Amino acid sequence: MVGFKTRSIFLSLSILAVLLGVWELAIPAQQAVGELTEYEMLMGGASPKAGVPPPSEIFIKAFDELSNPFYDAGPNDKGIGIQIGYSLYRVLTGYGLAACIAIPLGFLIGMSPLMYRALDPFIQVLRPISPLAWMPLALFIIQDSEGSAIFVIFICSIWPMLINTAFGVAGVRRDWVNVAKTHELSVWKTAYLVILPAAAPTILTGMRISIGIAWLVIVAAEMLVGGTGIGYYVWNEWNNLDLTSVIFSILMIGVVGMILDSIFGLLQNRVTYQE
Repeated sequence: MVGFKTRSIFLSLSILAVLLGVWELAIPAQQAVGELTEYEMLMGGASPKAGVPPPSEIFIKAFDELSNPFYDAGPNDKGIGIQIGYSLYRVLTGYGLAACIAIPLGFLIGMSPLMYRALDPFIQVLRPISPLAWMPLALFIIQDSEGSAIFVIFICSIWPMLINTAFGVAGVRRDWVNVAKTHELSVWKTAYLVILPAAAPTILTGMRISIGIAWLVIVAAEMLVGGTGIGYYVWNEWNNLDLTSVIFSILMIGVVGMILDSIFGLLQNRVTYQE
């Protein structure tokens, strides 16, 4: 097993090295093709144009940013660590509110066929709506960009948790529930001692999906509301035509998303059981 993991890591690093090497070698050729002719210079085309930076420039940018990630030089000049911190705060706040509602409501839907029939039409209508479609309404009602971004995270996080919780609770083996009834456990004790441990892997799957969606949506939401956050950082650097910073921030978004997914993956493995 250790040998397999070592080979897989080595293969991943080899693929990464090849891709970076091709990227690094392709950039000078691309710039050479785009050189201006004498006629283009005379016509005013001699102004420098932003091009795709090579990996070496991105590594230098990453070193500069990560060596001091929490600097604060004003509203439009904050370190990448501060920007990610703002985004994580919004994501975790909206996500936590969604979990507080989705998991208990999912238990209710999963344990009661009547509630499932009553609430399913509302879920099916609201679930396909894009989270960003709620942004104008949220801005009008809440009248606060911070609260609106948190609301968007809440609305996009709630559905995977709600559906997976209801599915997991409804799928608990009836034998286990009947044993709880035989021991005259109350509904609350049955839900806590029997149903929750049995449905935990499915619930964690929904929570894992939700955190990924929330991190994806916050980038777009912050591009709209502006101010702070990793999404605003990407948009601000694009307006400055600093593609090196844009690519660096994209990579940071991916790394943070991978870390969040890995955390929930570990939690999911902890509660997974074999029947």
